[in-house]
Amino acid sequence: MSSHDPILTINAGSSSIKIALFTEGKLHPILSGKVERIGSKDASFTIITDNKTSEVSFDASNFHTASLSLVAWLEKQLWFNKVEAIGHRIVHGMNLRSAEVITDRLLRELSEISNYDPDHLPAEIEIIRMLTTKNPALIQVACFDTSFHTTIPGFAKTFAIPKKYYEQGIQRYGFHGISYSYLMEELRKDNKEEATGKIILAHLGSGASLTAVKNGKSVDTSMGCTPAGGIAMSTRSGDLDPGVAWYLMQQGMDSNAFNNLINHESGLLGVSGISGDIQELLQQESENEDAALAIAVFCYQIKKQIGAYLAALAGLDILVFSGGIGEHSATIRSRICSDLEFVGIDLNEEQNNKNDRLISTQESTVKIYVIPTNEEVMIKKLVKQILKK
Repeated sequence: MSSHDPILTINAGSSSIKIALFTEGKLHPILSGKVERIGSKDASFTIITDNKTSEVSFDASNFHTASLSLVAWLEKQLWFNKVEAIGHRIVHGMNLRSAEVITDRLLRELSEISNYDPDHLPAEIEIIRMLTTKNPALIQVACFDTSFHTTIPGFAKTFAIPKKYYEQGIQRYGFHGISYSYLMEELRKDNKEEATGKIILAHLGSGASLTAVKNGKSVDTSMGCTPAGGIAMSTRSGDLDPGVAWYLMQQGMDSNAFNNLINHESGLLGVSGISGDIQELLQQESENEDAALAIAVFCYQIKKQIGAYLAALAGLDILVFSGGIGEHSATIRSRICSDLEFVGIDLNEEQNNKNDRLISTQESTVKIYVIPTNEEVMIKKLVKQILKK
């Protein structure tokens, strides 16, 4: 393989698989694709090359068939045999601190912890195994969402339950770490000194979390032992009184039903009873009280989390919005920042409405940025670092 051979990135989720193909010297992928709505009747596989979009006929009746279909499609592409390595986003890596080459040992370790993240890890492991079986010589690299947060101090990652459970691995891990790594690189490009300050990163999408960063390192994050913790999300509950779990169990709910409740039936969808899509709720909030309430809960919890991290950081220099909602919804950003002038967060509404990169006023002591995240680019960079070794 030469240094100019392409790198493929794969981001497998519970109901989708995203791919991107990068070549040397190109900032953006020369090809990207997404298998969406796996398991539903309207599942699809969309490919984008040279700004042209095409649909591929695809069997995605469940994740297994979707993975088989994707691997079969990849192997038919003329460029696939030239791929130097594949980088995988792995949501849960527990305390693994950096990206690493995937081995049988690592796959066994990931399989053993799959119960910590049943919505992502089994799917990610399955597609890796399929590719390994058919292409045993191909280098595959695991890039962990949790690695960015391994710097969180003990007092911030420890739950107040008996120590034996901590020793079993129950602690705050945090997620969206690949996205946060990318955002920090972007801040360093703008101003290296600023990037060492007190920073809150808000990755707001269908999955959403906030992270407090100091001296370039994560010191706290809203998600916990699993991606279901933290603030309310599209269909995830976020933090929940543990007594609720006990109550529901008393009513006969089993563990699988509870997992489905907190991951797929709650959040914006659960409160509104309409949708987990924030844009759809914004369109309906003037006429639907439940839609309005869901949005209010979402914005309030984010605002409250910002306040908590102001205390944890002992101040704030930079607030960054990212993710699908954070990057595109000026309305949500405005509502989150409203009434926070007293802590130096002062939004420039004109710049905010234009989705400018800098959306704070000149008087604001906190700089507020909108920075599009790019997990695929970050995965590519991590893979290149591994290959250099």
